[in-house]
Amino acid sequence: MALFLTCNAGSSSLKLALYQMDSGVPRRLAATNLDHPVDPTAALQHWWDGQTAALGLSAPTAIAPTAIAHRVVHGGDQFTQPVVIDSAVMATLWQLAPLAPLHQPAALDLIEALAKAFPTTTQIACFDTAFHQTQPPLHRYLGLPRALHQAGIKRYGFHGLSYQYIAGQLPTLLGKVAEGRVVVAHLGSGASLCAMHRRQSVASTMGFSALDGLLMATRCGSLDAGVVLHLLNQGYDQQRLTQLLYKESGLLGVSGISGDMRNLEASPDPQAAEAVALFLHRAHQQLAAMAASLGGIDALVFTAGIGQHSAMVRSRLCQLAAWMGIDLDEGGNARARADQPVVLSTASSRVVVAMIPTDEEAVMADALAAKLAS
Repeated sequence: MALFLTCNAGSSSLKLALYQMDSGVPRRLAATNLDHPVDPTAALQHWWDGQTAALGLSAPTAIAPTAIAHRVVHGGDQFTQPVVIDSAVMATLWQLAPLAPLHQPAALDLIEALAKAFPTTTQIACFDTAFHQTQPPLHRYLGLPRALHQAGIKRYGFHGLSYQYIAGQLPTLLGKVAEGRVVVAHLGSGASLCAMHRRQSVASTMGFSALDGLLMATRCGSLDAGVVLHLLNQGYDQQRLTQLLYKESGLLGVSGISGDMRNLEASPDPQAAEAVALFLHRAHQQLAAMAASLGGIDALVFTAGIGQHSAMVRSRLCQLAAWMGIDLDEGGNARARADQPVVLSTASSRVVVAMIPTDEEAVMADALAAKLAS
């Protein structure tokens, strides 16, 4: 039996999905989201053993996965398509790890551990940066000397697997509008916006690293570089700065309570309300920037943890952006199910508003199937 495993290793969670090939199409058999696993490799092995046992493949007939796909956040300019992982690929990915310190090391550690556990299994990497390779060259520049740009210090964009999935789903829900000027809001613990035209990336709020753009659960979002220079003068070293910007800022830092939007929505503390208001203010500003990159906006699509589950965030952001011609159906928004694609705007709204659940694992499974078939 050919069984395919997808792995999405984050800073504090591990998402796994098990697929079986069905007439050339991956069919999902099981999935799980392991929060804060102490030992991700051991947790994965335990889950895998349980799933294979349920399929009647328990020891002594337990089998290795036929192939494994991994979400890898940063592929730089070197990797624009899924790639079979070998030692040369791994060496390059480790070089890129400092640009995504919350995610890249976790994914690469898991790849190395699974290579030992399943030495005959093919592993492939799928890259969050790859979707954004369609952005115009001008949109990728930073205001730094050209030599640094040529050395790889440029805007990349992230959450590409999520945006790729949403792009594939847009025609079903939006029809012809899908090919127009669409801004997708991937709002989760990591958050970004992507401006799409003809379902290709034109611009993104994330740039050189996954710190840029929106306020996030524990990440600061866009920040004046002068703040970093000031903190260096105050004695901060690289390790302390990384901890501050990636893990102590964002909703958690501003509220002093939590980086989880659900906790902040439920809290009566004024600082929680202020953190939420800042999250929405930044999202509103960046939504306008994405619309500017497109020369207008035809649709706004919410996805990811906050985008799918928080009717409040969708409602308040649409209220802030009403000047764009957005008219949200508040009743429909309140009733929306997080696991069902739905149009949320009124019939008179000049901008279509929708919510589409994302599925990064499906993108990885499709990439596995295509890679093994080639």
